[in-house]
Amino acid sequence: IGASKKKQIQEWRDRVGHETANKISRVASGRGTRFHSLCEQYLNNEPLKPTMPDALEMFQSVKPLLHNINNIHYQEAALWSLRLKLAGRVDCIGEWEGKLSVIDFKTSKRIKTEDDIPDYFAQCAAYACMYEELIGNPIGQIVVLMAVENEQPIVFVKKTKDYIESLAKYIRYYRHVDQNFRLTGT
Repeated sequence: IGASKKKQIQEWRDRVGHETANKISRVASGRGTRFHSLCEQYLNNEPLKPTMPDALEMFQSVKPLLHNINNIHYQEAALWSLRLKLAGRVDCIGEWEGKLSVIDFKTSKRIKTEDDIPDYFAQCAAYACMYEELIGNPIGQIVVLMAVENEQPIVFVKKTKDYIESLAKYIRYYRHVDQNFRLTGT
């Protein structure tokens, strides 16, 4: 999915300068990793390890929403699909408000809308397809839980089936495959 953004990222790097871009990327990546770790520790009922204030603040903002997650099947688990020829590491598969879901944890410096993150939904749809292929159980819902710097968190709850065609487009773009490539979804 990231392949479709390479041109945009390169344009941004050229605009802000490579040194600045590297610094911004390092900070965002580190914060995201620390935030994910806190969510995972909390969901595993483990004591939270000391971390940087930015990640802790973002975690605290989403902590009440984590109570919507139950019956966790996987956390930070590798998934793959022989049919799609894809692999990845899912943040969480569990029940969100009682419905089996792919749950993705994100951080952001600004409030984002649904239109800003079509790739997030396609990524979650990919994990749902991988899980169904491996386990045999369909996942009909995807959830993106986004902690936003100095703002309230945002939760996007979507139907997996609504993003299957989007996922197929990302795969076609990446592989430059025949336009007849189709995915079925739940």
